[in-house]
Amino acid sequence: MAASVMQLNCSCNNYPWGKRGNESLAARFCAQTPNTGFNIDNGKEYAEMWMGDYPELPAKILETGEELHRVIEDNKEQLLGQNCIRKFGVVLPYLPKILSIQKALPLQIHPDKELAARLNEKDPEKYTDDNHKPEIAVALGPFEVFAGWKPLNDIQVLFNTLEPLNKFLPDKHIHFNNETLKSICQNILECSDEIIKSTQEQIGKLPKEAFGKQSYILELLPRLQSQYSIEDPGSLVALFTMNFMTLSAGDAIYVPADAPHAYLSGDIIECMARSNNVINTGFCPRADRDNIDLFTTALTFGPHSAEETMLQSNKSARGKLGKTVEYAPPMSEFNMLRTTLKGGEKEVLTPIAGPSVFIVTSGSGSMVTNGEKHELKEGYVFFMGLGTEAMYESEMGMEVYRAYAE
Repeated sequence: MAASVMQLNCSCNNYPWGKRGNESLAARFCAQTPNTGFNIDNGKEYAEMWMGDYPELPAKILETGEELHRVIEDNKEQLLGQNCIRKFGVVLPYLPKILSIQKALPLQIHPDKELAARLNEKDPEKYTDDNHKPEIAVALGPFEVFAGWKPLNDIQVLFNTLEPLNKFLPDKHIHFNNETLKSICQNILECSDEIIKSTQEQIGKLPKEAFGKQSYILELLPRLQSQYSIEDPGSLVALFTMNFMTLSAGDAIYVPADAPHAYLSGDIIECMARSNNVINTGFCPRADRDNIDLFTTALTFGPHSAEETMLQSNKSARGKLGKTVEYAPPMSEFNMLRTTLKGGEKEVLTPIAGPSVFIVTSGSGSMVTNGEKHELKEGYVFFMGLGTEAMYESEMGMEVYRAYAE
């Protein structure tokens, strides 16, 4: 029988969009866990810390070194419960991560279940599972992101009034709808490097007034060009069709399967359905871009505003002392709890009928479960089996994010 609460040893990957060395929160969190041998190299980028049982970068039990998925498989009913096993199988149905973002991630979508199953069957090395991947991203500080679509009227104004964009319209007199938007994206993505470059050069020469309420586009354009290139079509798709949002700590967005997004900068906690499938078409070298028809055919056209993209948090009844809020995306695989304690405060979380993974994102304190006390510090990650009540306490203040399924 496994312990119901186990501290985890998690790992970082090194994608080039990650923050470098000690600037990376993901790396600093990794380094906080004791006795792991992880040392930060200030010459490397550290992009993501994974905190789940997915085989690509699996968490391990700190005390034993055993991979989390092995412990779950050997103690499935104790740790997951029959309901979660029946719904999701003998796995964690979610994958939490810490992301530290220095420059734009690829412009991407994550396939829905039907498409993921087809892609996995056709190319299992590239698409390593048959699951969908809706996700949430919660800001741990200032967070810039392209996510979801602008309102159609805002997109139409740009493409009708800015002459360099006219060529991407399927028909200048067509009724502007989501099919028009799909055609625009495809036309941009299929263009030659020369056309993309000349279009961006022409746009850069336009007066700020030409963009109306969307004048921020002129400020972001050279920044994106410097991160990748003036030939990258991702800049045009993101700037002219997608919402650009700046979030503060605690703000969150929900990204459904097949919805375009590109994180631009900041530190976040991300959680998604248990998958690693992605289709990229911009903010990356041409050789790394996936099939354009595949991308545009899969696109979903909601949400259609920044407001619709936001995921609100609400006070959670799971926190007995009122220190916990909950993010509840419209999906079955997980919810996310955020517990915030000031100095000298406590919170008691009621038992959950499924598995949890939590991370201390700031401060320090302690947790008592089943009569046992655990030290909590910034960056510490724990797995918790079903049916476990937990009491957090902090003398100096502490914040804890906890993903769970039932």
